[in-house]
Parts: sequence; structure tokens; C-alpha cells
Amino acid sequence: MKKRVYSVCGMCTVRCPIEVEVDDGKVVAVRGNPHASGLQGSLCARGAAGPSLLYDDERPQTPLIREGARGEGKWRKATWDEALDYVAEKMNAIRAEYGDRSVLLSDRGGPFRDLYRAFLRGINTPNYCNHDSACARNVQHGALSVMGAGRKSVCYDLKNAKHVVLQTRNIFEAINVKEVNDLMDARENGCKLTVIDVRANVSASKADNFFMIRPGTDYAFNLAVIHTLLNENLYDSEYAEQFIQDLDALREFVAGYTPEWAEKETGVAAEGIRDFARQLAEAAPSVIWHPGWMNARYGDSFFLSRTAYIITSLLGGIGAKGGLPFASKPGDVGQKGLVSFMDMYPKPEEKRVDGVGWQEGRTHFDGGPGLVNLAYEAIATGDPYPIKAYIAQRHDPLMAFPDSAALKKVWDNLDLLVSVTFSWSDTAWYSDVVLPLSMYLERDSIIATKNGLKPYFFVRRKAVDPVYDSKAEWEIYTELARRMGCEELGGLKTIEDVWKYQLQGTGLTIEDFDATGMVTLANEPRYLAREDFKFKTASGKLEMICPGLEKDGLVSLKPYEAPEAVPEGKFRITFGRCAVHTQGHTVNNPLLNEVMSENVLWINAAVAEELGIDDGEYVRVAANGHSGRIKAFVTPFIHPEAVFMIHGFGHTLPVESRACGKGVADNELMPGGIARWDKAGGAISMQENFVTVSKE
Repeated sequence: MKKRVYSVCGMCTVRCPIEVEVDDGKVVAVRGNPHASGLQGSLCARGAAGPSLLYDDERPQTPLIREGARGEGKWRKATWDEALDYVAEKMNAIRAEYGDRSVLLSDRGGPFRDLYRAFLRGINTPNYCNHDSACARNVQHGALSVMGAGRKSVCYDLKNAKHVVLQTRNIFEAINVKEVNDLMDARENGCKLTVIDVRANVSASKADNFFMIRPGTDYAFNLAVIHTLLNENLYDSEYAEQFIQDLDALREFVAGYTPEWAEKETGVAAEGIRDFARQLAEAAPSVIWHPGWMNARYGDSFFLSRTAYIITSLLGGIGAKGGLPFASKPGDVGQKGLVSFMDMYPKPEEKRVDGVGWQEGRTHFDGGPGLVNLAYEAIATGDPYPIKAYIAQRHDPLMAFPDSAALKKVWDNLDLLVSVTFSWSDTAWYSDVVLPLSMYLERDSIIATKNGLKPYFFVRRKAVDPVYDSKAEWEIYTELARRMGCEELGGLKTIEDVWKYQLQGTGLTIEDFDATGMVTLANEPRYLAREDFKFKTASGKLEMICPGLEKDGLVSLKPYEAPEAVPEGKFRITFGRCAVHTQGHTVNNPLLNEVMSENVLWINAAVAEELGIDDGEYVRVAANGHSGRIKAFVTPFIHPEAVFMIHGFGHTLPVESRACGKGVADNELMPGGIARWDKAGGAISMQENFVTVSKE
């Protein structure tokens, strides 16, 4: 029997709408949902490899309870009742001894969090975190510091843009399919593309302007652009008068940051910076200076993201078509939103363990997902209170954060470590309990909302039954809720109960999703006229001076400090993404591993010649006692102070036969790196580390 199922991809955090073709109970094809705007029926390589994950026998297949030491790999198989009873009993005992607040959960964010966040409220802990301090926290806090709202309060209107700037965003390799298609459409209509990076990535190969910048000097480049826009009156003065607060303070701050000064710092010619600023002014307001996706890089990366929003403000791009127009929620288009499961329970009164929102110096941070790296500090010290139970929900911190050995020592203070995962990871291997999550083709999920120019609801539906003994998130957390006294959440016994609860008051039923997998809430894109712009700041304007930062003893306009000089004989380590893999969790995928089984080390050709390194030969890359063997990619298209590798390789688990022992894990070359974080933006400074490279 053949059928088509509309669902949602789970191979990366973009979560593209998909159409799944099933024949006689087996998935035979996955493609982009033809009804989804911008996809054009397409998927990336990772999305196409979903069925390979579904039928992979090297993923967790049954609940497991640790029997040996943590990380030893000794497990006993358990039934779901046994595993869930074990977790619930251990968590209840920990709560009884240390209080409800002693439980922490972290995830990778996304639209399907609401139900397990309700579980956390049900057990009365405030400690929900996501992965973002190793990703986009600097961007989020940069947006809040300027606009008073987060980075997702605006859209990237790529399809209508006239100039797009990519800085800490490699759009053609860290792929969002809709964004790629929209940008390519814009390029066909004359949109210019500028890339600022330490290497010529795929995005740079398609650019009108490429600036190979000295590592760690992006902030200097941005300050010089702001100087030029203001000094040459290239900014939108009418927009600034209406919407920008403290423009004079900004003007005074950048007075000395001339393009000539920036040339000495960045290596980019002064006249090139001036010409670039003039190009931006010509395209204004339809300019997108992308504030970054993964921007946990340097000590000033928060200010890099902040200046990206400031430049867009000066060009009149925030709120503008072809720039960063405001994202609409259901209520903005006259529709009722989904009912939140978190409404079942009051917000816990206890303060967050990471200090976000209440500790001195941390009141300006976004309290929603907090900063998990600071929660780890509390696990180590017990200050401000102990954390003794930790659930890693589809999250692998041991691969995401620097120095896994140091983090394992921190986790040794836990009484319970649980991993909910559809693939093996270093974190799962170190856990006390592994709860196998059904991968996305075999699980139903809660209904979710996509805010944007045309907001819509969407739902993930399973295409086939689970291949192994796994469960969906909603099943895992409602069953834990029943065991831990959370009657309201535990009362949801079927996925139909879950969907019905969410759709209360919307006038919709789950059958309304049958035709396309989505329910669109607006007929046309919603762009606001300038007179309707509203900013959620204290002043009601875009703020060059952020009161929240200043209250916490931080400066809003930080004087530039040159990056630490690269020690002689060393290189600054840089890393990034590729179109084939999603961090570490796809490296063992049978199809994707066949396409790319190991990472390579980009190294400048002139430097390689001095070291006697040939293209394609294996070299040794090392830092403070850790080293790895990796193939050299010798090229003139990387700055000589840096080396670069794709993140997510260097797996060591015996259960991952395809990935084990191939490539190098960049995070292991950052000793003590988790303690190096940005006090203004909250994110880890991962590219403030240095390595040696030598012939084998």
C-alpha cells in the first residue's frame, strides 16, 4: 500500500516541511513539501538521507541503564516501564533531598519544546536551558540590546533584498533550503552579495565582494563601516531621526575608527571598506547584514552582532521589505494562537541556577533558555544551589562545548544523567540512562507555530511505525509526568489528546492539516508601514546605548581591542559547517558518511610550503596535550594566521563504526575553553584558541 505523509524534517535545526513517500510500510522517498513556500520541493543532502538514519542499526534501539562506570559502555537493556520507573524514582529521590530546583534539562531549542517545558514546570524547576551559548546567544542578546526583542522578532526577507552581507553566516553550506532558494532568486534579480570571512567558503565563491579578514578583527571592520556611513552621510537620516536613540553617542564613539585605521587591523583596504559602505547605501533600505547564526567565536562577537543590527538600523532596514521586516505572530493577523502546555502549571518561583535574570552582571540576559554553561558551573560548585539530575534532550554538550574531559568532571557531581536521543553521542555514552527517541520519520510531535511574514501552524506526523523500541517526546514526558505526580500533563494519553489540547479555541481540528501538513494564518505577507513600527525598548526606539547592559556594569559601545596575537609557530583554530553534515550527529549516517567520512584542515598555501606540508597529506594538529591526525587541504583561500576544520568529527565511540577514528574534533583542541565566555553576550569564545600543525 502506497501513501504520502506530510511531516517535518529532523536532520538539522531548520526543520523543513517534507513530503514522505511510503510503500508497504517502508519509507522509499523524502522530498520537500511542495506546498511549503520557498522549498520548491527540494531538500538538502541531509534531509534526503533521513531514511538512511531510519533503518540504521547503529542507533540506540532500546532503553539502556548503565551498569559500569560512566563512559565505560556497559549497559543493560531495559523495558520502557523499567527505564521510566528508574528515572522517575531517581528524580523524585533527588527532589526530596535537594529540592525541585535540583533538576536541569537542556535541548537544542526549536519549535517542539512546549510539552517538555511544561513537564519541568510540573515538577517545579526553573532550570530549562538550550544549547545556544555554543551557538547564537550573542546574536539573540545583540538583537535584544538594540531592538528590545529577540533575533526571531524579525525576518530575513532574502527574496526581496538588494544587498545581503554574510558575516559569521555561511548560507550556502550551513543550509536552510528556503533561505538558499530565496537568496538565489534575489541574486537573479540583481541582489548583491558580500561575504566577510577568514576563508573563501562556498558563499564567498558566489559573492560580488569578498573580504578575507584577519581572524578576530570583524568588529573593527564593522566600526569602520559605521564610521563611513555616518561621516559620508550615507545613512537614512529620516529613519534615524524617527527611530534611533542616542545617534550622537554612536557618532562620537566611531569618530576615530576610520577605514584607514581598520585597514591596519583587518588587512582590508580602506578604499574597499568605503566603496562597500556606498554600495550598502545604494541598496538601502533593502539590505540584510546577517547578524550571524553560530557566533560563539571571539571575545567581542556579541558586539559584532550588535553592530550588524546597528548598521541595518542606519540603513533603515529594520522593519523594511527586503531587509529585516517584523515577524508576525498569529494574533498579529487576527488568529488565535495554540494553547501552551506550560499554561497547565504556574511558573516556578525559584530563581534560575545559572543566575540569568537575577545575579549581578546577568540581569540583561534572556531568561527563557538561560546559559547552560553557567548551569554547569553550578553543578561543579553547588552555588547558588546544587543541580543533581540532568536530562540532555536531543543535545550533545560533550561535542558542542570545548574540552569534553573537563565537562565530564563537572558531570561527575550529578546523581543522574539521562540522554533522550535518536543517535549515539558522547553525551549519551556518558549517561546513566539512554531513552531512545524515535527519529522524525517514525514519531508524531506537537503542533508548532512558525512566525513570519505569513505565520502558519504545522505538524509532524509519523510516516511509519518505529523500527526499534523507541518513543516520541510526547510519550516519554507524559509517561514521566504520570509517574511524578503531574496529573494534568500525564492525562494526555494519545497524540490526538495532545493535538486537541493545543487547538482549543482556534476553530481548527487536526484534519485541517491533512491537505498540506500546515494551516496558513494569513493570505498575504504582512509588512508594516513605518508609521506602525514599534520597538520594545525603554525608549521605544532602536537603542545605541542599552540600559540593560549599562545597569549590569557593561558598556553598550565597547572600544575595540585587538585580538590576542597568534603565538609563534601556532595558528588560530576556526571551524564551521558544511552542506553534508549537521554537527556530529550525522557523521555516522550510512549515506552521509559515504559522501564525507572525515574533515580536513584548511591551511594557507604559503604557510604550508614553509612547513613542508603538501596538499592531501596527513598532518598532526595539537593543543595542550591533545592531538589528532587530519588531512591537509592546502589553499591560498584562507588567512595565514588561521586553520579551519568542519565541526563534528573525531568520534571515538565503538558503536559508531563508520565515524569512529576519522577526522579531528575541534572542541578537544580548546582546553579550558568552556570557562572563556562573553560577559555581554553570554556565548563561549571558541575561536580564542591556538594550535600547532606539524607533519606526521
